[in-house]
Amino acid sequence: MTKAPVNVVVTGAAGNIAYSLLWRIADGDVFGPDTPVNLTLLEIPAAVRAAEGTAMELSDSALPLISGITVTDSASLAFDGAQAAFLVGAKPRGKGESRADMLSANGKIFIGQGQAINENAADDVRVLVVGNPANTNAYIANKAAPDVPADRFNAMMRLDHNRALSMLAQKLEIWPNDIERLVVWGNHGDTQFPDITYATVDGTPVQVDRTWYTDEFIPRVAKRGAEIIEVRGKSSAASAASAAVDHMRDWVQGTAGKWTTAAIPSTGQYGVDEGLVFGFPVVGENGAWEVVEKLTLDDEQRRRVDANIDALKQEAAIADELF
Repeated sequence: MTKAPVNVVVTGAAGNIAYSLLWRIADGDVFGPDTPVNLTLLEIPAAVRAAEGTAMELSDSALPLISGITVTDSASLAFDGAQAAFLVGAKPRGKGESRADMLSANGKIFIGQGQAINENAADDVRVLVVGNPANTNAYIANKAAPDVPADRFNAMMRLDHNRALSMLAQKLEIWPNDIERLVVWGNHGDTQFPDITYATVDGTPVQVDRTWYTDEFIPRVAKRGAEIIEVRGKSSAASAASAAVDHMRDWVQGTAGKWTTAAIPSTGQYGVDEGLVFGFPVVGENGAWEVVEKLTLDDEQRRRVDANIDALKQEAAIADELF
């Protein structure tokens, strides 16, 4: 028997991240090779025509899992019955703008989308915020959707996790998949903390030079996006799309007990204020994330985790003024 299609919304659908993401979704990389998808491409009015061109290309690809494609600038229509949403579209910081200015501009976007999700989405909706500042945009969308369980709103820190895996693997001259129990704590921003304290290879704790770890690895993971822009002249759209696929796939299908990183609304774990959307070590089980609990944090880990708590509290305070 053919499975029922999953209703999937991608915002910012005319952009570069979506252009890499949509084919991966339509090819079964998220929901499985036998699960069809109804794709809805949401854009601002000025970009709808470009999104229609993307839809034409998707159609021309003759992918067997695409059950339907809709292009719209209406959030209410887009999120009607939505079971999975990739909130990619966001306003970047403009020249001369403060972070508060950026948060205010994005607040209008994500309040509206959160309200539309609250009023129209399916009961089992999963929302992954990709557009930056991702953690606080997810916080805003969550707050705007009071009838949707908070744990249905995630922010994407899987890109940071993947970057950390890659850099550590290169240092150790092994495959990224050989590394387990790595985590990136906190915020998708400069304060983020890629933590290898618990990391293992074949059950053996990872050992690296401490100076390399603190002076090169940690800051380079945080600044990798800027590094790619400097080298390539464009943002890291394809790797962001790949990380979004990884995040949603593991949320839906599970991680078979393996750790990954997901930014989820805190319920107080590790001293993180309740409601902040924070990167934690998690495992995917039964369609939900479970935070890895009872890890011991030394003074340096605590300092770095607290720096992320403070950064996100400051952003949340600005966001709260928008309601």
